[in-house]
Formats: sequence, C-alpha cells, structure tokens
Amino acid sequence: MPAWTPPLDSGALHDLLERVRNWQPFDGGALLDDIAAALDDVPPAEGDTAPLAQRLRGHLARLVTIAAASEAGQDTTAAQLALQARTLQTEPWPRERRAATAHLRRLGWTANELHVRLTALCCLQEAA
Repeated sequence: MPAWTPPLDSGALHDLLERVRNWQPFDGGALLDDIAAALDDVPPAEGDTAPLAQRLRGHLARLVTIAAASEAGQDTTAAQLALQARTLQTEPWPRERRAATAHLRRLGWTANELHVRLTALCCLQEAA
C-alpha cells in the first residue's frame, strides 16, 4: 500500500494559510456606507476618493464571488452586473478629479445594483 501524501505541498499550504488569515467576511453595512459616500450629492474630499474606490473594488470583488458561488450568473441581470463590476475593477484610476468622481460613482452604482440583485435572488441576506 503506497504511503499517504498530502494534497498540497508546503508552499501551497502556506499560500492557503495566508489567504485564510487575510480573509474578511462580507460586511453589508460597510458596503452600504461606502455606496452612500460614493453616491452622495457632495463628492468625498479628494484625499478620500481613492481609498473609497479601493474599498468599493473590494466590495465588488466579494459580490462577484458571491454571484459566481451562488450560481446567480444564470440570472441575466446579475451576470451583466458582475461583468460590469469586473470591467470597472480593471479600469485605471483617472487622474482628473471630475473623471475620478465619475468613476467612483460608477463603482458605487454597480455595487449597489449588484447588491440589490443578489439580495432579490436570495444570495444575500437583506442589509439594514
């Protein structure tokens, strides 16, 4: 009988451990706060725009992962929103203030619409 060998080598186990350590659960309240800040009538201060966009990109990544894991991709609207989210995540950050604010609003709008759609599809619990 051959000796048992682990399914992952030490490097892969280390990578897995780091992923588990860095994992953050989905926080619907933080998502809604960031969406509100992005879509507010008054844009965030210039120094707050890039960090807010980075958080929204993280929220979008989680929502896209949730959509894929829950098979929400079978829903046409959810699939389109997930594709839009992926596209927005890869676009470079605009240097000009107006363009950066517009990009931030697109991130916020897409995050909001995908969140609403996943909630309607029972992929997420409704956030307060």
